[in-house]
Amino acid sequence: MRNLSQYQNLIYRPNYINKSQKHEILTYLNTLFPIWEMRFSKSNPPPNNEPNRQLLRPVYWLGNWQFACLNYYHPPQGIQNRCVSAENYPPVLQKLISEIEQIVHRDFSPKDVPDKWHLNTCLINFYGNKLSEGDKKDCARVGEHKDFEPGPVASISFGEKALFQFVKSDGKGQKSSVVLQQWLEDSSLQIFGGDKFKKQLFHRVQRVEDKGILFKDLNTENFETRRINFTFRYVPNEHIRDFDTLPEHLKADILPYVKELAEKSPFWQNQIL
Repeated sequence: MRNLSQYQNLIYRPNYINKSQKHEILTYLNTLFPIWEMRFSKSNPPPNNEPNRQLLRPVYWLGNWQFACLNYYHPPQGIQNRCVSAENYPPVLQKLISEIEQIVHRDFSPKDVPDKWHLNTCLINFYGNKLSEGDKKDCARVGEHKDFEPGPVASISFGEKALFQFVKSDGKGQKSSVVLQQWLEDSSLQIFGGDKFKKQLFHRVQRVEDKGILFKDLNTENFETRRINFTFRYVPNEHIRDFDTLPEHLKADILPYVKELAEKSPFWQNQIL
């Protein structure tokens, strides 16, 4: 099976983040307070009267926040009232994103990079073990899915290695076949785009190694973090809403999360003043 980096519209660079940058990013992470979200809400109830469920891991978003209960961003229909303005990137991430965008414009075909494309949204996922009454549940895997935001996607990984796979799948839970795979290592950069990797194939994290790496001083309640991933995507600016401009029923759905964020974040505190 060939390495991902040998394919067009795929870039993998191990050790892309240097030690100084890594230290600065992890120090910044210590100032964030990730939250646990529920997948559904009153306005977006679970299908077929199924119970609501908590996401598998704590998360934090920068640039704009795609609250799970707003049903994420899913063009062409699912673009309105999905993305809420969030905190800006810290300088160390903004500098890295400027460099990554230059790589994309240099190495990707213009047809695969939308007009006005820039990596203006970042999902920070904390992968590891959920703690409950003395038990540990491994929540480091990610099921197969697609990223529907237009244009190339970039990700930076820290911690334990993750086996990232592109798979052929019908999306209905039938057996998937692995097309390409790559171990994402600590401090690595991955970029993918184009029709094949964004539209035709699904991707997943099949497993994450568990060799004893644990991040300390993170504000992740009842959770041991073994891997951290920053996923950067593009949402057109016209599809990003300020919290106070959302329809009232949607504001009510996410208000508990905004209040929780506001306890530690001046940005989110300003959203509910």
